[in-house]
Amino acid sequence: MSTKKTNAQPPNKLTGIQLTEVPQKAVGTKAIQSALSHVFEETGVLKGIGLLKNLNQTYGFDCPGCAWPDPDEKRAFLAEYCENGAKAVAEEATKNKVSPMFFATHSVEELSSWSDYEIGKSGRITHPMVLEEGDTHYKEISWEKAFNLIANQLNKLNSPDEAIFYTSGRTSNEAAYLYQLFVRQFGTNNLPDCSNMCHESSGAALSETLGIGKGSVTLDDFNHADLVIVMGQNPGTNHPRMLTALGETKKNGGKIITVNPLPEVGLMRYVDPQNPLEWFGKGQELTDLFLQVKINGDVALLKIILKLMKAKEDENPGAVFNHQFINEKTHGLGDFLNDLDQYTIEDLLPQTGLTLGKIEKATELIINNDKIIICWAMGLTQHKNAVDNIREVVNLLLLKGSIGKKGAGTCPVRGHSNVQGDRTVGIWEKLKPEFGEKLAKEFDFTPPTKEGYDVVNAIEAMYHKKAKVFMGMGGNFVSATPDTEYTASALRNCELTVHVSTKLNRSHLIHGKTALILPCLGRSEKDIQQSGEQFVSVENSMGVVHSSNGHLTPCSNHLLSEPAIVAGIAKATLNGSKVDWEKLISNYDLIRNKIEATIPGFENYNQRVRLKGGFYLPNNARDNNFSPTSTGKANFTLNKPSDIHLNDNEFMLMTVRTHDQYNTTIYGLNDRYRGVLNERRVVFMNSDDMLKLGVKKLDKVNLISNFNNEKRVANGFIALPYSIPKQCMATYFPEANVLVAIKNKAKISNTPASKTVVITVEKIDN
Repeated sequence: MSTKKTNAQPPNKLTGIQLTEVPQKAVGTKAIQSALSHVFEETGVLKGIGLLKNLNQTYGFDCPGCAWPDPDEKRAFLAEYCENGAKAVAEEATKNKVSPMFFATHSVEELSSWSDYEIGKSGRITHPMVLEEGDTHYKEISWEKAFNLIANQLNKLNSPDEAIFYTSGRTSNEAAYLYQLFVRQFGTNNLPDCSNMCHESSGAALSETLGIGKGSVTLDDFNHADLVIVMGQNPGTNHPRMLTALGETKKNGGKIITVNPLPEVGLMRYVDPQNPLEWFGKGQELTDLFLQVKINGDVALLKIILKLMKAKEDENPGAVFNHQFINEKTHGLGDFLNDLDQYTIEDLLPQTGLTLGKIEKATELIINNDKIIICWAMGLTQHKNAVDNIREVVNLLLLKGSIGKKGAGTCPVRGHSNVQGDRTVGIWEKLKPEFGEKLAKEFDFTPPTKEGYDVVNAIEAMYHKKAKVFMGMGGNFVSATPDTEYTASALRNCELTVHVSTKLNRSHLIHGKTALILPCLGRSEKDIQQSGEQFVSVENSMGVVHSSNGHLTPCSNHLLSEPAIVAGIAKATLNGSKVDWEKLISNYDLIRNKIEATIPGFENYNQRVRLKGGFYLPNNARDNNFSPTSTGKANFTLNKPSDIHLNDNEFMLMTVRTHDQYNTTIYGLNDRYRGVLNERRVVFMNSDDMLKLGVKKLDKVNLISNFNNEKRVANGFIALPYSIPKQCMATYFPEANVLVAIKNKAKISNTPASKTVVITVEKIDN
């Protein structure tokens, strides 16, 4: 290992903040200009036009960014993408290269002093690289030697459970299926993935209440909804194409309620980039009612709404609740209503930060409409009581019968391209018995049954030296995870760390005694195997499986596809495996045949995935069939509001993204929709709180968390007054991940509670 410890956190240097007015509308010409500028700067004009022409088109390649679905029918010519999707593709297709010469020039220590933005802008990795124990620079290694190095390290472990195999949401169905097959043949279920950090709370809540851990709506449902409620979500930055669907809801007479601690521009007013006639107008107003709830005040808010609904129902039985649906399809109404009576509006209201009048307006909209969609993202899922948040959402929909019919249902919006598909094809630390039986029959081996490590447990296992090898199939693990210094120490405890990546990121610099970087093809690049050119498949947020066909020549002749990398490691590692790994990667149809043989819903996979737009997987909640639950019906549940009580000097902090960011990838230093340019180390504060603390605009502050009497500090943030409830603050990740304690996690789902970080603020004297 290098003698000096490399930086796990981005450097806390400031880059020269510039402030602008917060815009009144999202997307439009500025978004188009930004998208084209990023693409042409990274790739050149001709290559960029070719990229955009094929992005999200029927026989093109799937965006490596978010999992928002494409239209089932007609796709927009040359514009079936968003600004951040264009940025993601530009990053992948960049002209910049990270070659062996680059690594020879820059030591690991030097690279770790760069910002995440600077690291990411270095370019595409062109060769497999190794950092041997004691070395200061990565150097080139052959694929064969890399595979053998991994195999030797894995095979000398005392137990397969000493290895961790992480998956990011970018991985295709084919690669993910092979990956889980290799890992389970190796003998462990240690398959943590990025779902553990985002929508695991959704999956847990929805599986318990509706019998499926996915949303129930389709894209077309937004055309028929009477009311869409968007909670804890910023579509304008994180999945901008969703704004088009919300726009269709409004055009068809539907209403929109937005529930969020910050007023995000994209949900207020939006200009359709696919309609030039609207580019220079005021745009379309989206939100009819904005509820600026306090951070983690969602259960309290929903309980007040539910109590108001119950009061109206008691006054006029049958006027509010859908009793036919409740009687035929649900279980537990009586216990739910009895529990609801234990709470008073007077006790709940302060947790919301809202006036009762505003909540009554929202309740009226809910009472007067039956076709209701509720959408949510990390603002609901990354809390201690995150599972309660989503279960309470389901309670509301069940009372209205707003499940399993056109224009109504649940909509957890996934934040990464194929995170849902990876889970569908077997990436999970909990092996379902029926899937294990099918794997055993198809591949003639006995899969492990012991539950594996999720992300949080994997970090703790490495930290305590119970795990000695870490492999990441995509992603930027150290920047995506909580408790940055703790996670870095965990990775440094490993004998070997391996990252399958397209571009350089900070996780390559926080390494075990030996480290490998294995460069893979990007989503936009051609994948040529023995039988010819291949395509892969992915699943979007609404359960549609479709193909993705790369069109570009790979940026290096030394890249392998993700399936080929998995097969190479498996062949080198597994002695006695009866799987013909080389044959499977010679033609990806053979992998899809195995998926079809072992996973329900993939019948005639190779035929249907070649159809225009792909095919929908089965969805019992969409079909009004709740038999997979423990009761055979949709379940009402009992849920608790937040139990966190702040002292006068304490604040609730949540982490958010900038508009120039997707997950841990930093495209630029601007957050255009919040009026912040050329700076990331900022904290958004309520102006009354600033006055109370004696902090002025642009003052520098330290943010301090003290979870379980363990002090964590994020140094050097610029204070900005912003529209946010009192005792609430927001700042960007990964810069603030250091404040999220590894033990601060959601009940049941074990998801890091990155949206409920209790902090104090320390002013820095100039």
